Amino acid sequence: MAHSAATATAAAAAAAAAPPGALEQGCPIRVEHDRQRRQFTVRLNGCHDRAVLLYEYVGKRIVDLQHTEVPDAYRGRGIAKHLAKAALDFVVEENLKAHLTCWYIQKYVKENPLPQYLERLQP
Repeated sequence: MAHSAATATAAAAAAAAAPPGALEQGCPIRVEHDRQRRQFTVRLNGCHDRAVLLYEYVGKRIVDLQHTEVPDAYRGRGIAKHLAKAALDFVVEENLKAHLTCWYIQKYVKENPLPQYLERLQP
């Protein structure tokens, strides 16, 4: 009995140390695309917190990847990387051109200079 009480106390302490709604270890990050709102979103463990990447059409076949935002409590966990990849894959799949206003997406492309991304970049 004492062992199970100690285990429960340790689990409660670990839960208290994690930020509310923290991503669970080993839980895959799922990016959702809302074409109407022109955004890519990651829901953060069922919480009301969300990470988002916003884009806008600036021409018939040109999108401006404008802004990526991840709440402070979730930064450094690779969430923005998933958003950037999803947005750039969308550009490739839809045969669009992309203007990169967002500094993070500029950084992502620099670190992942895939030909399918580079050929779609608009100055």
